[in-house]
Amino acid sequence: MDRQAIIQAEADYVLHTYNRPDIVFSHGEGMYLYDSDGNKYLDFTSGIAVTSLGHSDPEWVTAVSQQAAQLTHVSNLFHSAPQAQLAQKLVENSFADKVFFCNSGAEANEAALKFARKYARSRISTLHSPISKTNIVAFTGGFHGRTMGSLSATYKTQYREPFAPLVPGVTFVPFNDLAAAQAAIDDNTCAVIVEPIQGEGGVNPATAEFLQGLRAACDAHHALLIFDEVQCGLGRTGTLWAYQQYGVTPDVMTLAKPLAGGLPIGAALVTQAVAEVIKPGDHGSTFAAGPLVCAAANVVFDKINQRPFLQSVQENGAYLKHRLQTLELEQIVDVRGQGLLLGVALNQPAAPIMAAARNKGVLILTAGDNVLRLAPPLIVNMAEIDTAVTTIAACLEEVS
Repeated sequence: MDRQAIIQAEADYVLHTYNRPDIVFSHGEGMYLYDSDGNKYLDFTSGIAVTSLGHSDPEWVTAVSQQAAQLTHVSNLFHSAPQAQLAQKLVENSFADKVFFCNSGAEANEAALKFARKYARSRISTLHSPISKTNIVAFTGGFHGRTMGSLSATYKTQYREPFAPLVPGVTFVPFNDLAAAQAAIDDNTCAVIVEPIQGEGGVNPATAEFLQGLRAACDAHHALLIFDEVQCGLGRTGTLWAYQQYGVTPDVMTLAKPLAGGLPIGAALVTQAVAEVIKPGDHGSTFAAGPLVCAAANVVFDKINQRPFLQSVQENGAYLKHRLQTLELEQIVDVRGQGLLLGVALNQPAAPIMAAARNKGVLILTAGDNVLRLAPPLIVNMAEIDTAVTTIAACLEEVS
């Protein structure tokens, strides 16, 4: 099928939930994507922070090909070596004692919220308490997914209202407002869910004081602290996990986007205290963490979890932020974020800049109406950063 035929087929047969440009990508290599017309694009999106090793990483391709030829799926009724290996790596390199696997970030957050309700119920039973302890505290700007539970904790009204009523008991508090959070967290709170660095909400980093205060408030009221690291985890900020930069340990951490390098996987990492209340049959997934996706995830994890690799993310992230901060363009209000997850806040709509950059061969994202989001593959180098920043600057000067 040619480009127009593909676009027309999608218009005819695919439910219209995304507005897509008239581009059909055919293949990718490293930092670059290529469309069906032969055009080349420098990718600063990573498929929304997914392809951290870039496109068609040779080791990833080999692992997937070999595993596909050996064993693809057995369901979670049976053991498989790749899943066990991945679980061991995640636990031994984090705060967690156990991991629950699923297929996406939304599912990981759904699991985390379910686990929090079960944990709270078991605690109430132990304490013989009259409290309900089912409430959840979430934050303005937060995005946790589009399933009914995760959507209930997602802030943006336009995402939630068409599907109301949602899961009850969710209170939204201003992000980084510790006093407001402390006022909202009480003995009826079962969980607080927060992104250490918000992605969709505008690339807003939490302050250390805020996350440390949430930890203390959760401890005081026996609530679980859930860190959503679906977008900011696994090397994106320059450390393996974003929470490591704050001196705060969560009870539950959710992962997804980059973990299998483009194949669908999610995970909820939990402490032993949480794990002890979850029993066989409480939750599950047919497809989660099958041999194929875990073979891919093992390659991704092993490559990212190396000191030189993470050091390069720190260095290139700092260079990217510096280059953006020194543009001195009046359209730029702020440059924020950590590592290779950065937001460029503008005094004008961001979507036209994204489109103009795409026309010049550089792919970037938005995060809200006025923020450009840069999340390149973690293999990016300084020359590629220079190309992207120069292109963005040119677009800002042209589109005002």
